[in-house]
Amino acid sequence: MKGARPALRYAKAILNLAKQTNKDSLVNDNMKLIADTIEESEDLKRMLNSPIVKTEDKKKVLIALFGDKVDKVIKGLFNVLEQNKRMTMLASIATQYSLIYNQYKGIQLAKVTTAVALTKELEDKIQAKIVSLTGNSASIENIVNPSIIGGFILCVGDVQYDASISNQFNKLRREFDTSHNTSQI
Repeated sequence: MKGARPALRYAKAILNLAKQTNKDSLVNDNMKLIADTIEESEDLKRMLNSPIVKTEDKKKVLIALFGDKVDKVIKGLFNVLEQNKRMTMLASIATQYSLIYNQYKGIQLAKVTTAVALTKELEDKIQAKIVSLTGNSASIENIVNPSIIGGFILCVGDVQYDASISNQFNKLRREFDTSHNTSQI
């Protein structure tokens, strides 16, 4: 990923500043808002990555979008990125910040793939499964993929637990294929 190392350096500096002012959690929420907004808006992504749009104009757009929603630490980041002509790195910095913030706080990220969006009840059951597998709770990110038919696929760190119906069908198919092939010998 191009620019990941500088983005990580910026994210670490912002986390250190946010910890000094006891705003690390607020800044994390701000970074999530920024990352989500950039991810959802192709126009914003294009504008931030455009070499034609001046960095001061990019900053004006960011202030107009996030000005009253973000802490002054984030506004300071906008200023630094403008001065260093690195506005294109904002989404990457926001993502890196959330990753190192979670690491600093000991929060795991669990990716849960389901056929439909999670309900609160299902989220609680999955949280219990995460605790039984890893010994810790985790922040849950839900990915909807109808091709798994039902159940869920859980990824926490290097642990993967596949309780999807499509996986069960595949196991049955492999079992049937191996038992069918050995009976003809």
